[in-house]
Amino acid sequence: MVELEGVGFQYGEGAPILSEVSVSLDPGSFHFLSGPSGAGKTTLIRLVLLAVKPTRGRLRLFGEETDSLGGGALTRLRRRMGVVFQDFRLLDHLTTYQNVALPLVVQGYEEASFRGEVVELLQWVGLGDRVGVYPPTLSGGEKQRAAIARALIARPELILADEPTGNVDPPLARRLLHLFVELNRLGTSVVLATHDVALMDQVDAGRLILLDGRLYRDP
Repeated sequence: MVELEGVGFQYGEGAPILSEVSVSLDPGSFHFLSGPSGAGKTTLIRLVLLAVKPTRGRLRLFGEETDSLGGGALTRLRRRMGVVFQDFRLLDHLTTYQNVALPLVVQGYEEASFRGEVVELLQWVGLGDRVGVYPPTLSGGEKQRAAIARALIARPELILADEPTGNVDPPLARRLLHLFVELNRLGTSVVLATHDVALMDQVDAGRLILLDGRLYRDP
């Protein structure tokens, strides 16, 4: 599903952020991505999301080489992935329902075709009673669950979550982790970036560790 071979990345003439990163992630897998602050976790996620291109090396997604793909093909690949950001990135002028439905609206779907699915998904993440409210009235945990729902609504094959539990208390972090575990059980691949060792200890999953720009697997 995701293959990186000798991938490196740097901005301009600056020091490399990633160096010779090689990893292969199978469909249906669950991996934690850890490492100290500034190690390059967000950069690695942005590479997989095709938000930036590797400075060197080879990146394959869903069996396709990405370095020569045009805009339409890149968009098609991006739509097979969902992303959850630590800072939520919800639009304050849209309701919870509208924020979650936004990826489908952008793709041109009619509301009648997805309304029930959006409401059902919001119920699944525990926001069934917050459908019509706006983000400024949501708690941090509610915003994060809305962000997770938005990432899931297009039924992606791969979810990339960048420190999704970083701004919530431990009980809520465990609840959010449970959502990702359940999602993975239903067949979606998950890469969850976190620095929380106690959280990682709760799930028997692969661990990828970024250190000094290189990626290591924790056996």
